[in-house]
Amino acid sequence: MTEAVTTPSPFEPPLTPGKPGGSAAGITAGDIRDGAAVALVTGVAGVLLGLLWAWLAPRAQYVSNGEAVFLRSSESEARIGADGTFFLLSLGFGVLSAVLVFLWRRRGGVPLVVGLVIGSGFAALAGWQLGLWLGPSADVAVAALKAGKGVPFDAPLQLLAHGVLLVWPMAAVAVHLGLTALWSPYDPDPSDTDDPAWAVYPPPHVHGATAPAPSDDPARSNPSAPEPPRA
Repeated sequence: MTEAVTTPSPFEPPLTPGKPGGSAAGITAGDIRDGAAVALVTGVAGVLLGLLWAWLAPRAQYVSNGEAVFLRSSESEARIGADGTFFLLSLGFGVLSAVLVFLWRRRGGVPLVVGLVIGSGFAALAGWQLGLWLGPSADVAVAALKAGKGVPFDAPLQLLAHGVLLVWPMAAVAVHLGLTALWSPYDPDPSDTDDPAWAVYPPPHVHGATAPAPSDDPARSNPSAPEPPRA
C-alpha cells in the first residue's frame, strides 16, 4: 500500500522548524522539571505556615468544674481569630510564592502554574496539620484533669472554616497569572525576523512554480499552432 502524499499549497508560507526535544504544545522536559521544582519548594514552605499559625493564632480557653468543660468566655473571638490568622498567612504566602516563581521564570508556562497549584495546595494541608500538632493537646479531658478544677487551660487549635485551605493556591495562581500577563516577555513576530522566507511573499519556492504570463504573440502562447503565411 502506498501512502497519500499531500502537496503543500504554494500560497501558504513555510512552517518554521520546531524546537528540538519539544512537543506539539511547546512544553519541553526543562519546563516539566521547573514545574516539579516549584511544587517541591512550595510544598516544603507549608512547614513555615504551620509554625507561624501555631505561634500567632489566638488561643481560646476552657475551664472545668470537675464534671464538664466550658468555654471560659462565651464572647471570645479566639476561635474565629485562628481562622483569620490562617487566612492572612495563606494569603501572604500565596502572593510571595507567586512573585518568587515569576522572578525565577518570567516566561511563565503551564507547568509552572500546575506546580504552583499542587505545591501550594499541599503546603496549606501540611501547615494546617502541623499547626494542630504543635498546638495544645486535642484531648480536652486529659488537659482538664491536668489543669484542675476552675483553672483555665488552652483549647485545641482548630480550623473551623476549611475553605481557607484554598486561599494559598487561589492567591498564588491569580497573582502569577497577573504578573505573567503584564510583564512576561512576548514571543517575537516571525514577520519581524530576518528570515527571507517571511520577508518575501509568496516564498521563494513558489516563484519557480508560477505559471508564465500570457504573451501577445499567438505562436509563443500556442507552440502547436501553424505558423502564419509569410508575405
